[in-house]
Amino acid sequence: MLELNNIHTFYGAIEALKGITLKIEQGEIICLIGSNGAGKSTALMTISGILKAGSGRIFFMGEDISATPPHRIVEMGISHVPEGRRIFPRLTVKENLEMGAYTISPKSQVSSLKSQLEKVLEMFPVLKERERQLGGTLSGGEQQMLAISRALMSDPKLLLLDEPSLGLAPIIVNKIFRAIKDINQNGVTVLLVEQNAHAALNLSHRGYVLEQGKIALHGIGKELLNNEQVKRAYLGE
Repeated sequence: MLELNNIHTFYGAIEALKGITLKIEQGEIICLIGSNGAGKSTALMTISGILKAGSGRIFFMGEDISATPPHRIVEMGISHVPEGRRIFPRLTVKENLEMGAYTISPKSQVSSLKSQLEKVLEMFPVLKERERQLGGTLSGGEQQMLAISRALMSDPKLLLLDEPSLGLAPIIVNKIFRAIKDINQNGVTVLLVEQNAHAALNLSHRGYVLEQGKIALHGIGKELLNNEQVKRAYLGE
């Protein structure tokens, strides 16, 4: 479904990604783990077109999207939930969700918008209760649910999630990870960047370990949980 081939991404003269290559098959949950500054968020932003790779190629569903603008990448079926949620605080919950559906064809907009709203509100019922509430007044966990739901409004094939558990209480983290599993079981492929390496590897089919802009390890999620290098560096064991 998605292939990154020898991707190099720069911030000015600083090379953040140093030739990473990875592959995601349809239906998988793949996690990227690594320390702060390893290049995880940069990888997601490069895939979604927010940053352009200095060299290398990215293929989605067999099509080269290396030079494709972000709005077109969304239309092709990739949605990105950025670190920090980035909801619209002065818009209501419903308005935030409607913003996520801007790619829906005008001809089918009313029926498709209603259908997508019903689907995401069924996944996160608390958002239905808060439908007319301003996004900025929600709790951190509710804002994360809103950010994920907004991304799902475009009915993506691939969902990019950047640190969905950041700053949340453990009980809310569990809800978010259950939702990610449900999203995947409903047919959406997931690429997950997550500091909570234990939870991410438990959830994922496969994982990649990113160190200083390079892929250091990759393998089946539960096998990486038992890798001594991963235990020492990321699991506190």
